[in-house]
Amino acid sequence: MDETKLHPIIFPILISLPLLWLVIKRLSKSSVTQNLPPSPRKLPILGNLHQVGLLPHRNLHSLATKHGPLMLLHFGTIPVLIVSAADAAHAVLKTHDLTFSSRPQLFRAVKKFIRDGRNVGFARRMRGISAHHLLSSKRVQSFRFIREEETAFFMKRIRESSLGPVDLSKMFAEFTNDVICRSCFGRKYSDSENGQKFLVLLRESMEVLGTLCVGDFIPWLGWVSGVNGFDRKLDRVSKEMDEFLEGVIVEHIEREAGDGESFVGILLDLQNDKDSDIFIDRESIKALLVDLLGAGTDTLTTLLIWTFAELLQHPIVMQKLQNEVREVVKDKHDISDNDLVKMHYLKAVIKEAFRCHPPVPLLIPRVASSEVKIKGYDVPAGTVLMTNAWAIGKDAASWVEPDKFEPGRFLNSSVDYKGLDFELIPFGAGRRGCPGTGFSAATVEFVLANLVWKFNWELPDGRKDVDMAEIPAATLHKTVPLLAYQYLIQG
Repeated sequence: MDETKLHPIIFPILISLPLLWLVIKRLSKSSVTQNLPPSPRKLPILGNLHQVGLLPHRNLHSLATKHGPLMLLHFGTIPVLIVSAADAAHAVLKTHDLTFSSRPQLFRAVKKFIRDGRNVGFARRMRGISAHHLLSSKRVQSFRFIREEETAFFMKRIRESSLGPVDLSKMFAEFTNDVICRSCFGRKYSDSENGQKFLVLLRESMEVLGTLCVGDFIPWLGWVSGVNGFDRKLDRVSKEMDEFLEGVIVEHIEREAGDGESFVGILLDLQNDKDSDIFIDRESIKALLVDLLGAGTDTLTTLLIWTFAELLQHPIVMQKLQNEVREVVKDKHDISDNDLVKMHYLKAVIKEAFRCHPPVPLLIPRVASSEVKIKGYDVPAGTVLMTNAWAIGKDAASWVEPDKFEPGRFLNSSVDYKGLDFELIPFGAGRRGCPGTGFSAATVEFVLANLVWKFNWELPDGRKDVDMAEIPAATLHKTVPLLAYQYLIQG
């Protein structure tokens, strides 16, 4: 017998050893029981998708009251960690911020609109450009003249509408659109024939971005969005937005590139700066503008509508705010930044509106880059994180009578909405906090102060209550337009 030859049975054994090793490793790994966060029961294939509903922030809050502030769901086969309380938010957004610093590349609508991840939310480089060059404190201050001019024009339009109730939902949308467009593009578009079309386009963009598609979580069911028309709408809206933004950029280039003042001008100047170490291409500029337009216009509009709805719903709060603003301003012709600093109740009203109606109730998702232990629970790598900012604002562990609109709770409180206090995080926190906080706050404070300074307000037809129903979208829209009568008291 030739001893150099292997026995016939040896060769297949050797070939099988690596496979056997992998099986043993997998079995040994699965034998270690993980302490996963609590979960509601799930269905085959769908997981917990059927429990999300049309108003996810509310449905997820209801589930969290049963299963806890750290809750593990499954959207199809994708594990999703739902955070619904301040201490849990601190754990993931502060303690383990680095682990959750990436965004999941799941949603086709988002990827299509932001050019496969080139916007603020999905690309750190773009976020740095936005924070340092577009939305810094100095830049926000430089746009003060835009806020003043557009607010003055807004007040003029309200004065001229004295014959009937004011559609504040429509007027807030047009106001914020003009402020954002002038800041982004150097001019507003509402005074052109395409202005109203652009408003509709923005609204449609936020609707498709806020739509959950089953194909994003269960790929073999991707055909559903083709049958129900979602794919066609997504393609149309994204194409129209791309064409609009391309026209804006070409218009700036024909004016000899950037003007150094609007966001487009600043970005084009950065692109053309040979000495700059910042690389930004045309698609990145468009993605950044989509982010600024969507996050800026829609969230500002939403916040103004909900804040004023609460003021009309609570006339005592409205009266307190008017008394403060009128006492500070007195017989001045305009409201100054120094005046706004003294308006503590105004700031409390805005904070309370953020708590009750965060414009983006579910913060932009993140994903765990590695396995991590949070508050004693094992969270596997690849788990998507969804922070329910709306539920955090309703958490009885953080707030007394959380369902009550009571701005006074903030008068002797240091809690703010800038990402350091996890009881109130409408703009997120940590590395992925929204860079537009300062811009939003400056605009909202100025226009609200003017509205309650110059006018008295009441609901139409002697009504006492406001319809506060919500409509599903990426931002928390009010279903019924907000109508009110105004009575001029300051010219």
